[in-house]
Amino acid sequence: MIQKSFLNKFVVKPGKEVHLRDLDPGWASHKDLLDKFGEERVMKLAKKILKRNLENLAEAQNLLWASDTYGVLVILQAMDAAGKDGIIRHVMSGLNPQACQVHNFKKPTNDELDHNFLWRYMKNLPQRGRIGIFNRSYYEDVLVVKVHPEYLDTQKLPPGIKGENIWRHRYSDINHFEKHLTRNGIIVLKFYLHMSKEEQRKRLLARLNNPAKHWKFSDSDLPERAYWDDYMKAYEDALTATSTEWAPWYIIPSNHKWASRTLVADILTGTICNLGLEFPKITADRKKRLEAARIQLENEVEDLAEGTMTA
Repeated sequence: MIQKSFLNKFVVKPGKEVHLRDLDPGWASHKDLLDKFGEERVMKLAKKILKRNLENLAEAQNLLWASDTYGVLVILQAMDAAGKDGIIRHVMSGLNPQACQVHNFKKPTNDELDHNFLWRYMKNLPQRGRIGIFNRSYYEDVLVVKVHPEYLDTQKLPPGIKGENIWRHRYSDINHFEKHLTRNGIIVLKFYLHMSKEEQRKRLLARLNNPAKHWKFSDSDLPERAYWDDYMKAYEDALTATSTEWAPWYIIPSNHKWASRTLVADILTGTICNLGLEFPKITADRKKRLEAARIQLENEVEDLAEGTMTA
Protein backbone atom coordinates (compact mmCIF):
# COMPACT_ATOMS: atom_id res chain seq x y z
CA MET A 1 0.00 0.00 0.00
CA ILE A 2 0.97 3.63 -0.43
CA GLN A 3 2.81 5.13 2.51
CA LYS A 4 0.52 6.83 5.02
CA SER A 5 2.73 9.94 5.02
CA PHE A 6 1.95 10.39 1.32
CA LEU A 7 -1.79 9.80 1.74
CA ASN A 8 -1.87 12.43 4.48
CA LYS A 9 -1.34 15.02 1.74
CA PHE A 10 -4.93 14.44 0.65
CA VAL A 11 -6.61 14.64 4.07
CA VAL A 12 -8.37 17.83 5.10
CA LYS A 13 -7.12 18.54 8.61
CA PRO A 14 -9.96 19.42 11.01
CA GLY A 15 -10.33 23.17 11.31
CA LYS A 16 -8.24 23.92 8.22
CA GLU A 17 -9.85 26.22 5.68
CA VAL A 18 -10.03 24.66 2.22
CA HIS A 19 -9.16 26.59 -0.94
CA LEU A 20 -9.66 24.30 -3.91
CA ARG A 21 -7.93 26.66 -6.33
CA ASP A 22 -4.70 25.99 -4.44
CA LEU A 23 -5.00 22.21 -4.82
CA ASP A 24 -3.80 20.46 -7.97
CA PRO A 25 -6.50 18.19 -9.50
CA GLY A 26 -3.84 16.32 -11.50
CA TRP A 27 -1.99 13.83 -9.31
CA ALA A 28 0.62 13.13 -11.99
CA SER A 29 1.83 16.73 -11.68
CA HIS A 30 3.18 16.18 -8.18
CA LYS A 31 6.78 17.25 -8.62
CA ASP A 32 8.27 14.89 -6.06
CA LEU A 33 6.97 11.80 -7.87
CA LEU A 34 7.58 13.05 -11.39
CA ASP A 35 11.11 14.16 -10.68
CA LYS A 36 11.98 10.85 -9.07
CA PHE A 37 10.28 8.37 -11.39
CA GLY A 38 8.83 10.11 -14.46
CA GLU A 39 5.13 10.22 -15.42
CA GLU A 40 4.97 6.92 -17.30
CA ARG A 41 6.56 4.99 -14.47
CA VAL A 42 4.32 6.69 -11.90
CA MET A 43 1.24 5.65 -13.90
CA LYS A 44 2.43 2.04 -14.15
CA LEU A 45 3.22 1.98 -10.43
CA ALA A 46 -0.23 3.34 -9.60
CA LYS A 47 -1.92 0.65 -11.69
CA LYS A 48 0.20 -2.02 -10.01
CA ILE A 49 -0.78 -0.69 -6.56
CA LEU A 50 -4.44 -0.63 -7.64
CA LYS A 51 -4.33 -4.27 -8.75
CA ARG A 52 -2.71 -5.36 -5.49
CA ASN A 53 -5.17 -3.32 -3.45
CA LEU A 54 -8.15 -4.88 -5.19
CA GLU A 55 -6.85 -8.30 -4.16
CA ASN A 56 -6.25 -7.12 -0.59
CA LEU A 57 -9.63 -5.39 -0.50
CA ALA A 58 -11.43 -8.64 -1.32
CA GLU A 59 -9.65 -10.36 1.58
CA ALA A 60 -10.34 -7.42 3.89
CA GLN A 61 -14.01 -7.54 2.99
CA ASN A 62 -14.20 -11.22 3.98
CA LEU A 63 -12.68 -10.36 7.35
CA LEU A 64 -15.08 -7.42 7.77
CA TRP A 65 -18.02 -9.71 7.00
CA ALA A 66 -16.86 -12.52 9.27
CA SER A 67 -16.08 -10.30 12.27
CA ASP A 68 -19.52 -8.61 12.00
CA THR A 69 -18.41 -5.66 14.16
CA TYR A 70 -17.82 -2.71 11.84
CA GLY A 71 -19.56 -1.36 8.77
CA VAL A 72 -17.93 0.98 6.26
CA LEU A 73 -19.70 3.91 4.63
CA VAL A 74 -17.97 5.31 1.54
CA ILE A 75 -19.18 8.74 0.41
CA LEU A 76 -18.33 9.95 -3.09
CA GLN A 77 -18.95 13.60 -3.90
CA ALA A 78 -17.89 15.42 -7.04
CA MET A 79 -18.93 17.56 -9.96
CA ASP A 80 -20.48 15.79 -12.94
CA ALA A 81 -18.08 13.59 -14.96
CA ALA A 82 -15.44 13.47 -12.19
CA GLY A 83 -15.39 9.67 -12.17
CA LYS A 84 -17.66 8.51 -9.33
CA ASP A 85 -19.22 5.73 -11.41
CA GLY A 86 -15.81 4.61 -12.66
CA ILE A 87 -14.47 4.33 -9.13
CA ILE A 88 -17.46 2.25 -8.10
CA ARG A 89 -17.08 0.02 -11.16
CA HIS A 90 -13.30 -0.49 -10.94
CA VAL A 91 -12.46 -0.23 -7.24
CA MET A 92 -15.42 -2.30 -6.07
CA SER A 93 -15.21 -4.86 -8.90
CA GLY A 94 -13.61 -7.55 -6.74
CA LEU A 95 -15.99 -7.26 -3.80
CA ASN A 96 -18.65 -9.78 -2.85
CA PRO A 97 -21.93 -8.09 -3.91
CA GLN A 98 -23.75 -9.75 -1.01
CA ALA A 99 -21.76 -7.60 1.41
CA CYS A 100 -21.59 -4.40 -0.61
CA GLN A 101 -24.41 -2.04 -1.57
CA VAL A 102 -24.32 1.05 -3.80
CA HIS A 103 -26.94 3.75 -3.43
CA ASN A 104 -27.44 6.49 -6.00
CA PHE A 105 -29.46 9.37 -4.59
CA LYS A 106 -31.49 11.41 -7.03
CA LYS A 107 -34.07 14.14 -6.53
CA PRO A 108 -35.94 13.43 -3.25
CA THR A 109 -39.46 12.04 -3.47
CA ASN A 110 -42.49 13.59 -1.77
CA ASP A 111 -42.27 10.92 0.93
CA GLU A 112 -38.60 11.76 1.56
CA LEU A 113 -39.40 15.47 1.70
CA ASP A 114 -41.85 14.70 4.52
CA HIS A 115 -38.85 13.75 6.69
CA ASN A 116 -35.68 15.51 7.82
CA PHE A 117 -32.93 15.84 5.20
CA LEU A 118 -30.89 12.96 6.69
CA TRP A 119 -33.74 10.45 6.80
CA ARG A 120 -33.44 8.87 3.38
CA TYR A 121 -29.74 8.31 3.96
CA MET A 122 -30.19 6.85 7.44
CA LYS A 123 -32.35 4.03 6.14
CA ASN A 124 -29.69 3.04 3.61
CA LEU A 125 -26.71 2.85 5.96
CA PRO A 126 -24.56 -0.30 5.75
CA GLN A 127 -25.05 -3.08 8.28
CA ARG A 128 -22.16 -4.36 10.34
CA GLY A 129 -19.88 -6.44 8.16
CA ARG A 130 -20.88 -4.60 4.98
CA ILE A 131 -19.53 -1.82 2.80
CA GLY A 132 -22.06 0.81 1.74
CA ILE A 133 -21.31 3.29 -1.03
CA PHE A 134 -23.20 6.55 -1.38
CA ASN A 135 -22.91 7.94 -4.91
CA ARG A 136 -23.75 11.47 -3.76
CA SER A 137 -25.09 11.77 -0.24
CA TYR A 138 -26.61 14.01 2.41
CA TYR A 139 -23.93 16.52 1.45
CA GLU A 140 -26.10 17.42 -1.53
CA ASP A 141 -28.24 19.33 0.98
CA VAL A 142 -25.36 21.72 1.68
CA LEU A 143 -24.07 21.74 -1.91
CA VAL A 144 -26.76 21.66 -4.60
CA VAL A 145 -29.33 23.15 -2.27
CA LYS A 146 -26.90 25.89 -1.24
CA VAL A 147 -26.18 26.74 -4.88
CA HIS A 148 -29.93 26.61 -5.61
CA PRO A 149 -31.54 27.89 -2.38
CA GLU A 150 -34.93 27.86 -4.08
CA TYR A 151 -34.88 24.09 -3.49
CA LEU A 152 -35.42 24.83 0.19
CA ASP A 153 -38.97 25.84 -0.70
CA THR A 154 -39.74 22.17 -1.49
CA GLN A 155 -38.43 20.87 1.84
CA LYS A 156 -41.47 21.87 3.90
CA LEU A 157 -39.37 23.52 6.61
CA PRO A 158 -40.98 25.37 9.56
CA PRO A 159 -41.05 29.18 9.50
CA GLY A 160 -37.76 30.79 10.45
CA ILE A 161 -35.58 27.78 9.60
CA LYS A 162 -34.52 29.07 6.19
CA GLY A 163 -32.45 31.90 7.62
CA GLU A 164 -28.77 32.72 7.24
CA ASN A 165 -27.83 30.11 9.88
CA ILE A 166 -29.35 27.14 8.06
CA TRP A 167 -26.04 26.01 6.53
CA ARG A 168 -24.13 26.26 9.78
CA HIS A 169 -26.88 24.24 11.47
CA ARG A 170 -26.80 21.60 8.73
CA TYR A 171 -23.01 21.26 8.98
CA SER A 172 -23.49 20.72 12.71
CA ASP A 173 -26.23 18.13 12.10
CA ILE A 174 -23.96 16.25 9.70
CA ASN A 175 -21.00 16.31 12.09
CA HIS A 176 -23.11 14.98 14.96
CA PHE A 177 -24.69 12.36 12.69
CA GLU A 178 -21.28 11.08 11.59
CA LYS A 179 -20.05 11.11 15.17
CA HIS A 180 -23.02 8.94 16.12
CA LEU A 181 -22.17 6.52 13.28
CA THR A 182 -18.52 6.14 14.24
CA ARG A 183 -19.41 5.65 17.90
CA ASN A 184 -21.54 2.72 16.79
CA GLY A 185 -18.99 1.03 14.57
CA ILE A 186 -19.68 2.61 11.16
CA ILE A 187 -16.44 3.87 9.61
CA VAL A 188 -17.13 6.95 7.47
CA LEU A 189 -14.80 7.51 4.50
CA LYS A 190 -15.50 10.70 2.53
CA PHE A 191 -13.93 11.39 -0.86
CA TYR A 192 -14.23 14.59 -2.84
CA LEU A 193 -13.05 13.93 -6.41
CA HIS A 194 -11.27 17.14 -7.34
CA MET A 195 -11.45 17.77 -11.10
CA SER A 196 -10.62 20.93 -13.05
CA LYS A 197 -13.24 22.79 -15.06
CA GLU A 198 -11.22 22.19 -18.23
CA GLU A 199 -11.11 18.43 -17.57
CA GLN A 200 -14.88 18.40 -17.10
CA ARG A 201 -15.26 20.19 -20.45
CA LYS A 202 -13.17 17.50 -22.16
CA ARG A 203 -15.12 14.64 -20.59
CA LEU A 204 -18.52 16.13 -21.38
CA LEU A 205 -17.41 16.77 -24.95
CA ALA A 206 -16.17 13.18 -25.23
CA ARG A 207 -19.65 12.00 -24.30
CA LEU A 208 -21.21 14.16 -26.99
CA ASN A 209 -18.71 13.00 -29.61
CA ASN A 210 -19.29 9.31 -28.91
CA PRO A 211 -22.81 8.00 -29.69
CA ALA A 212 -22.20 5.08 -27.32
CA LYS A 213 -21.85 7.59 -24.47
CA HIS A 214 -24.77 9.89 -25.32
CA TRP A 215 -26.80 8.25 -22.56
CA LYS A 216 -24.31 9.61 -20.02
CA PHE A 217 -24.97 13.21 -20.99
CA SER A 218 -27.70 14.90 -18.98
CA ASP A 219 -29.68 17.95 -20.03
CA SER A 220 -28.66 19.50 -16.72
CA ASP A 221 -24.90 19.10 -17.30
CA LEU A 222 -24.35 22.40 -19.12
CA PRO A 223 -26.74 24.51 -17.00
CA GLU A 224 -25.08 23.23 -13.81
CA ARG A 225 -21.62 23.84 -15.27
CA ALA A 226 -22.53 27.53 -15.45
CA TYR A 227 -22.61 27.49 -11.63
CA TRP A 228 -19.06 26.11 -11.37
CA ASP A 229 -17.70 28.91 -9.16
CA ASP A 230 -20.72 28.71 -6.86
CA TYR A 231 -20.22 24.97 -6.49
CA MET A 232 -16.53 25.39 -5.72
CA LYS A 233 -17.41 27.84 -2.95
CA ALA A 234 -20.08 25.48 -1.59
CA TYR A 235 -17.60 22.59 -1.59
CA GLU A 236 -14.95 24.67 0.13
CA ASP A 237 -17.39 25.64 2.87
CA ALA A 238 -18.61 22.07 3.34
CA LEU A 239 -15.14 20.50 3.33
CA THR A 240 -13.91 23.08 5.84
CA ALA A 241 -16.88 22.70 8.17
CA THR A 242 -17.28 18.92 8.10
CA SER A 243 -13.79 17.42 8.01
CA THR A 244 -13.48 16.03 11.52
CA GLU A 245 -11.19 13.70 13.44
CA TRP A 246 -13.81 10.96 13.29
CA ALA A 247 -14.81 11.51 9.63
CA PRO A 248 -12.18 13.47 7.68
CA TRP A 249 -12.49 14.40 4.03
CA TYR A 250 -10.02 13.18 1.43
CA ILE A 251 -9.59 15.53 -1.53
CA ILE A 252 -8.66 13.17 -4.36
CA PRO A 253 -7.02 14.66 -7.48
CA SER A 254 -9.17 13.30 -10.30
CA ASN A 255 -7.99 14.69 -13.62
CA HIS A 256 -6.35 11.29 -14.10
CA LYS A 257 -8.78 8.43 -13.50
CA TRP A 258 -6.02 5.90 -12.79
CA ALA A 259 -4.77 8.18 -10.01
CA SER A 260 -8.12 8.70 -8.29
CA ARG A 261 -8.95 5.00 -8.45
CA THR A 262 -5.59 4.06 -6.98
CA LEU A 263 -5.87 6.50 -4.09
CA VAL A 264 -9.47 5.59 -3.18
CA ALA A 265 -8.71 1.85 -3.30
CA ASP A 266 -5.62 2.27 -1.16
CA ILE A 267 -7.35 4.37 1.49
CA LEU A 268 -10.34 2.02 1.67
CA THR A 269 -8.18 -1.10 1.87
CA GLY A 270 -5.81 0.38 4.41
CA THR A 271 -8.66 1.59 6.62
CA ILE A 272 -10.25 -1.86 6.86
CA CYS A 273 -6.91 -3.63 7.34
CA ASN A 274 -5.99 -1.26 10.17
CA LEU A 275 -9.13 -2.07 12.17
CA GLY A 276 -7.34 -5.04 13.73
CA LEU A 277 -10.12 -7.46 12.82
CA GLU A 278 -9.89 -11.22 13.37
CA PHE A 279 -11.95 -14.17 12.24
CA PRO A 280 -14.31 -15.47 14.95
CA LYS A 281 -12.67 -17.79 17.50
CA ILE A 282 -13.73 -21.42 17.42
CA THR A 283 -14.56 -22.88 20.84
CA ALA A 284 -13.51 -26.38 21.87
CA ASP A 285 -17.12 -27.57 21.77
CA ARG A 286 -17.57 -26.10 18.30
CA LYS A 287 -14.41 -27.85 17.10
CA LYS A 288 -15.82 -31.19 18.29
CA ARG A 289 -19.05 -30.61 16.34
CA LEU A 290 -17.10 -29.63 13.24
CA GLU A 291 -14.97 -32.77 13.51
CA ALA A 292 -18.11 -34.89 13.88
CA ALA A 293 -19.60 -33.24 10.78
CA ARG A 294 -16.39 -33.92 8.83
CA ILE A 295 -16.41 -37.61 9.79
CA GLN A 296 -20.09 -37.91 8.87
CA LEU A 297 -19.53 -36.45 5.40
CA GLU A 298 -16.49 -38.67 4.79
CA ASN A 299 -18.52 -41.73 5.81
CA GLU A 300 -21.21 -40.76 3.31
CA VAL A 301 -18.64 -41.09 0.53
CA GLU A 302 -17.69 -44.57 1.76
CA ASP A 303 -21.37 -45.60 2.00
CA LEU A 304 -22.00 -44.37 -1.53
CA ALA A 305 -19.00 -46.29 -2.83
CA GLU A 306 -20.16 -49.51 -1.14
CA GLY A 307 -23.66 -49.05 -2.53
CA THR A 308 -22.29 -48.65 -6.06
CA MET A 309 -20.22 -51.81 -5.77
CA THR A 310 -23.19 -53.82 -4.45
CA ALA A 311 -25.44 -52.65 -7.27
